[in-house]
Amino acid sequence: MSPEGTLVIQVTASDADDPSSGNNARLLYSLLQGQPYFSVEPTTGVIRISSTMDRELQDEYWVIIQAKDMIGQPGALSGTTSVLIKLSDVNDNKPIFKESLYRLTVSESAPTGTSIGTITAYDNDIGENAEMDYSIEEDDSQTFDIITNHETQEGIVILKKKVNFEHQNHYGIRAKVKNHHVDEKLMKYHTEASTTFIKIQVEDVDEPPLFFLPYYIFEIFEETPQGIIYPDNRKSPIRYSISRSKVFNIDDNGTITTTNSLDREISAWYNLSIIATEKYNIEQISSIPVYVQVLNINDHAPEFSQYYETYVCESAGSGQVIQTISAVDRDESIEEHHFYFNLSVEDTNYSSFTIIDNQDNTAVILTNRTGFNLQEEPVFYISILIADNGIPSLTSTNTLTIHVCDCDDSGSTQTCQYQELMLSMGFKTEVIIAILICIMVIFGFIFLTLGLKQRRKQILFPEKSEDFRENIFRYDDEGGGEEDTEAFDIAELRNSTIMRERKTRKTTSAEIRSLYRQSLQVGPDSAIFRKFILEKLEEANTDPCAPPFDSLQTYAFEGTGSLAGSLSSLESAVSDQDESYDYLNELGPRFKRLACMFGSAVQSNN
Repeated sequence: MSPEGTLVIQVTASDADDPSSGNNARLLYSLLQGQPYFSVEPTTGVIRISSTMDRELQDEYWVIIQAKDMIGQPGALSGTTSVLIKLSDVNDNKPIFKESLYRLTVSESAPTGTSIGTITAYDNDIGENAEMDYSIEEDDSQTFDIITNHETQEGIVILKKKVNFEHQNHYGIRAKVKNHHVDEKLMKYHTEASTTFIKIQVEDVDEPPLFFLPYYIFEIFEETPQGIIYPDNRKSPIRYSISRSKVFNIDDNGTITTTNSLDREISAWYNLSIIATEKYNIEQISSIPVYVQVLNINDHAPEFSQYYETYVCESAGSGQVIQTISAVDRDESIEEHHFYFNLSVEDTNYSSFTIIDNQDNTAVILTNRTGFNLQEEPVFYISILIADNGIPSLTSTNTLTIHVCDCDDSGSTQTCQYQELMLSMGFKTEVIIAILICIMVIFGFIFLTLGLKQRRKQILFPEKSEDFRENIFRYDDEGGGEEDTEAFDIAELRNSTIMRERKTRKTTSAEIRSLYRQSLQVGPDSAIFRKFILEKLEEANTDPCAPPFDSLQTYAFEGTGSLAGSLSSLESAVSDQDESYDYLNELGPRFKRLACMFGSAVQSNN
């Protein structure tokens, strides 16, 4: 709503040509974008308003100014700049109710100060221009009242005077709303207040005990030590309680105390419901709202409004803007928040960057030198001090990280952000590859260890494995005992330079004769024969010098009842049907060597 011709800003361009050489350095300003709301003076670069504007329709404008040398003649060179013009709000809109009719109910037993309901209006203005006050017209203000909740900009309808269903069971009141701050120059926009009609129905119930006051509103500063009390001087045989509150407590005298420290940034208002019960008649219960407002103290320092990813090109020149920063403060300010930006003392004296406070709660970071080196100094850390306008003022130190970037020819830092993303992804890939290599090395070590153990087992007796395959015969017929052994010669094996010490066989012969006697009485017993073979197998295993045998013959009992005790091959048809001797095969090659050693002893005993 500024009038035409109002000065906005003056832009200035410079030309490095010699001003005394013709018109090379004589500049002419023109407006490329911004009509019809703005204009520029051709010779001075002063931007002025050329048409009235409405913030509610558009709140900011981009204006592009062009400067040409040679007074704009053909062949002139030009440069442009952009100016962002924001419109500040004026209170040219009045609040309007959302509904033309509200229906509410109230109990006749409700004490004065009871909240009946809320009404809401809206305002197209912003900030303090949108703050509003609710009220009731004078003719209807005897029984009900409206208070304004400045946090939500709602009107709370409360009971100002007790009602009686038998006397009057319904009421009709008219509420109005107006702005809290109105400029005298803009009174023409607020001549008539917006109104709405409220119908209130009274419910018939028994009347409970009454409080002296219609409602309570208390104020307390945040971070006040717990135990601060809010006394109610009423002393009567009534018990008090608070419904669902972990922050406040109340005793039988009606004294409300805080149980925890309060923080306005967490909750600025507490709406309590105090319940009163008569000690001698517990059925008589009433409740009353209590509103506790937490007052603000300046206990939070301002800080960055967001995390900034800042980049500067290696080829950046001095005075180049690389980042715009802003701040936020969780405290509530009596006036509008205002922040002050400065570099720390160390960064002010030696930093490669500087800061300019825009005086609008933002600041810009500029380079303080020409040229940067990605290899020598890839990252800069500058400390920025942000102070608020609270009482007392609080200051915080915030660190801004600036990455040096190898920009493209256009000087864009977008490539740096892409490179950072690729590097982070590449790092993750390298970690995955390293983990896979470690797993492969572990499995390779395990396989190598198993292979070495298997090889050690194979080469435990290498001289035996080379000759064991020679001169092995198999007989399918029922042999004649000792005559079968003449088919091969084992004299060469017995002439080995390392001979096994001959052991006495007396005990063995006695054992065999005893076992044989038992077999004549009860028949062949595989368990007894297995025990005998296993003992001999253990004896052979403990003698590493025993040479291998080139022939293997096994025998088993054919039957009982014969004094001579005939013998037959294990693989004969009769023996296969009568008894299973798979346990002989399970004993392996060492058992075969034992069977050969003790074959003659078995025959002689039979």
